[in-house]
Amino acid sequence: MATYRQVGRLLGISARISSPLAVRAYQFAGLHWTPHIGVTRRWSLPPFSVVSARTMFIQTQDTPNPNSLKFLPGRMVLEQGTMDFTAPREAYCSPLARQLFRIDGVKGVFLGPDFITITKTDVDLEWKLIKPDVFAAIMDFFTSGLPVVNEEDTPRADTAPSDDDDEVIAMIKELLDTRIRPTVQEDGGDVLYCGFEDGIVKLKLQGSCTSCPSSMVTLKSGIQNMLQFYVPEVEGVEQVKDEQEEVAQG
Repeated sequence: MATYRQVGRLLGISARISSPLAVRAYQFAGLHWTPHIGVTRRWSLPPFSVVSARTMFIQTQDTPNPNSLKFLPGRMVLEQGTMDFTAPREAYCSPLARQLFRIDGVKGVFLGPDFITITKTDVDLEWKLIKPDVFAAIMDFFTSGLPVVNEEDTPRADTAPSDDDDEVIAMIKELLDTRIRPTVQEDGGDVLYCGFEDGIVKLKLQGSCTSCPSSMVTLKSGIQNMLQFYVPEVEGVEQVKDEQEEVAQG
């Protein structure tokens, strides 16, 4: 514990005026002091320690898409699967995504196992103008106690084994889960399995991959080549787009 005089030295002020300033400094820091009769007044810590949300360490990581940035809060985001929100109206099931969409310049929110990918609206909008608000929103959310996703809307694994899967589809799903998706998620995105028909694997790109300039290279040169190498029945890979993506890219 530090006396007024010791606190004064730390603050660079004289002992004569250190007492009132020290009181204000400790109050500002969230601590309190307890006077004792006949004993120099000393500071006592609260009975429990409260870690401020501002001490949460959030890292950022660039993605191949210059309009998308990956935020790593240092804790689990989703227990399973991923979720992609391309518009505020889609975020009804996620309190975290709704909070992030309130930030000016946020176009898309993607939730992964331990990361959050933010896509901005304009290539000319600098990240330094958005990042402080994103940091604050993430820190405030994780101290609120709210669920990331409402329990009834928890994502289901699209590559989960099914009784209807034949050997080829089972192999495709296994490759997606073990070889392809982890690599894509490292870049702040994901790829969802949408079906296999007439030798064509249908996949949907999400997160940073959605509007990435190199997404077709990833799809054809990366994913397609790997699937064809291990599964000869695969003749090609086709990207599935929803209506919003076609309008945005059209």
